[in-house]
Amino acid sequence: MFKNIFSFEGRIRRTEFGISFIIYLIAYLFIELTGEGANGVKVVLILFIPLVWFLWAQSAKRCHDLGKSGWFQIIPFYFLWLLFQNGDLGYNEYGENPKGKKIYGEEDYFDPSPIPHDTNENISTGEEK
Repeated sequence: MFKNIFSFEGRIRRTEFGISFIIYLIAYLFIELTGEGANGVKVVLILFIPLVWFLWAQSAKRCHDLGKSGWFQIIPFYFLWLLFQNGDLGYNEYGENPKGKKIYGEEDYFDPSPIPHDTNENISTGEEK
């Protein structure tokens, strides 16, 4: 969790996005409350730019998890969709599934049953039909 937090590459899960959003809100409130005074404007600008970059990067990665471009985050209230929508299963054009779930095909199926399915034996008695 929280690898390359300022990068716009890759995918993140809903949990990481939700935690990122909470971190953004707490940091934003801290900046707003402590940024008053003569030098407050300079402090706010210096701290606010990386904070907004962080939120944009995390939102873009969450958009990628849904198979969408990062530009979708500028849609009003789209962050609610990002918080509650399941991501794409398996690999998409933006990378591997961050949950690690793999979609299995027919070639990946293995029958663990020791019972042969092509015989004419009666399983309970061992006699042929």
